Amino acid sequence: MDEAHIKKILVLVEGAKTDVLLMNKIISSYPILDDYRIVSYCTNIYALYQEMMMAGQEDLEATDILLVLKSREKREENRKLFDEKYTDILLVFDLDPQDSRYDSDVLLALQKHFSDSSDMGKLYLNYPMVEAFYHLKSIPDDDYYHRMTALAELKNKKYKLRVQQETLGSDYRKFAVSRDQMTIVIRQNMAKAHGLQSDERIDWSHDGVTQEIDHLKVLQLQLALLEKEEQLQVLSTCGFFIADYNPGFLKMT
Repeated sequence: MDEAHIKKILVLVEGAKTDVLLMNKIISSYPILDDYRIVSYCTNIYALYQEMMMAGQEDLEATDILLVLKSREKREENRKLFDEKYTDILLVFDLDPQDSRYDSDVLLALQKHFSDSSDMGKLYLNYPMVEAFYHLKSIPDDDYYHRMTALAELKNKKYKLRVQQETLGSDYRKFAVSRDQMTIVIRQNMAKAHGLQSDERIDWSHDGVTQEIDHLKVLQLQLALLEKEEQLQVLSTCGFFIADYNPGFLKMT
């Protein structure tokens, strides 16, 4: 994203509460995105894919995401939002491998399609879900690099409870309360993503950690791990758009 030309950004999130609160928290930590709209889709990425395929007659490339969103939106004030022009569109969704509609091919297709925020939009997947952002026991957390979740934990609906018990201060409101803490959390996740790509551990304080992430490669690696071991690396990518916008905002002070 080019800071000089940003005028209006649409942030599409999955959930109506936790996701919206988190994106507002991240955005408000930095002096950017002064003209943005956060809209909840209120269902998951697999439902989004189904609606896009129906709208585009089985062709993602023929689908206008704004038209899809407008067609399903019942709230008039939100319908008007989808008539506006946006310089960038960000989509923040959960992997949710425990969902009955889980399909790795769908995820790969969407990650390939949504690869540019100023074109079709850019997809930021959370592994396994938005709560991954809060899954640090301290800031920084030296053990975060190895933190994982099992498919069984997700199917048994135990992961959210685990995060609530393990998160710093046992309270999301007390998590990453300063810009410096927010920056460390984002950098730790970027370091973990780079480590997945390179198979080498990278320290979160390293200057190169804010370089662009290959989201498709991260997804492919996570899907392979899920297929082989029924596990996922806990990873939150929803803050990576800060680095895409201006990596300078993530410099350590």
